[in-house]
Amino acid sequence: MRVYNFSAGPAMLPLAVLERAQSELTDWKGSGMSVVEVSHRGKDFVSCAEQAEVLLREVLAVPDNYKVLFLQGGASAQFDAVPMNLSAPGDVVSFLRTGSWSGKAVAGARRQGLQVEVIADQKDSNYTTVPAPSEYEIAPGSSYLHYTPNETIGGVEFDHIPETGGAPLVADTSSTILSRPLDVSAYGLIYAGAQKNMGPAGLCVVIVRDDLIGKARPATPSVLEYAGMAAADSMLNTPPTFAIYLLGLVLEWIAETGGLAAMGERNQAKAAALYGAIDSSDFYSNPVATNARSWTNVPFLMADPSLDKTFVAEAAQAGLTNLGGHRSVGGMRASIYNAMPAQGVQALIDFMADFERRNG
Repeated sequence: MRVYNFSAGPAMLPLAVLERAQSELTDWKGSGMSVVEVSHRGKDFVSCAEQAEVLLREVLAVPDNYKVLFLQGGASAQFDAVPMNLSAPGDVVSFLRTGSWSGKAVAGARRQGLQVEVIADQKDSNYTTVPAPSEYEIAPGSSYLHYTPNETIGGVEFDHIPETGGAPLVADTSSTILSRPLDVSAYGLIYAGAQKNMGPAGLCVVIVRDDLIGKARPATPSVLEYAGMAAADSMLNTPPTFAIYLLGLVLEWIAETGGLAAMGERNQAKAAALYGAIDSSDFYSNPVATNARSWTNVPFLMADPSLDKTFVAEAAQAGLTNLGGHRSVGGMRASIYNAMPAQGVQALIDFMADFERRNG
């Protein structure tokens, strides 16, 4: 039986995509093999990867002066790869720290011998807020400004695109990419792990402006060096073939269901319904500032934390899985990415109301 999977990632995939992959798994394109068995150098898979890039460019409206790279190592590899490609040792780089993942990006830059300036750190709010534009200013001479538009663990999301004064803006968009329209031209580089809205774990998509590549440090590993990977069409080494194939299917599904504008409307409506249920209750609460609430990751607490494990267990029995909050935050967390239907959110809301009646 299919359940409603509220995992933060790897997350649920659209059923139509899974069924399509299932139907093609043992005999892809009449080859008598699955897509995971064919050569990444063969014309069929090369065409598959090319089509995935074409679809991504179309769905996201990626400008022509940006490279699209399909890399391995997940978003975490980019915590080191970004400074390796965009800066030299001793350079100044600016960061906005709003939670765990932006904190890891800060640590990655420090490993690369940079002068890291955390120009806003939300630790005083226990990372339940985002800084207002008036509360920070990029450090002079910064090679780039890095931020995480959505913090998966804390459920915190920026309500604006930071100003950089002309320096490249770098964003870890793992939790929000493909969830709504995105102005790619506002960024020098965006990167995202695939396991939330794009496909299975193992693939990281990097979209980088042409003028920012070709300047990597000599010691940069070849599989993390953007210019070389771009020149090889992301096939300098064996790419994550199954993840690229599934990305293409997900992008087809997004296009067929109305594109990112329609996806954004659906995601906003799902989030509004869930936050509405939380806010109308004295039993549940959301710790995040109203202007910083995530559309995709919704943490919530109960007035009596001793009920947390019971809630999670009973929800799982009802077909609502992976609702436990991150160990660093506690409580519960519902991740409601693209593939989570409105019916799944409503089922959670109904369960929450029933649990409150029985335990409030």
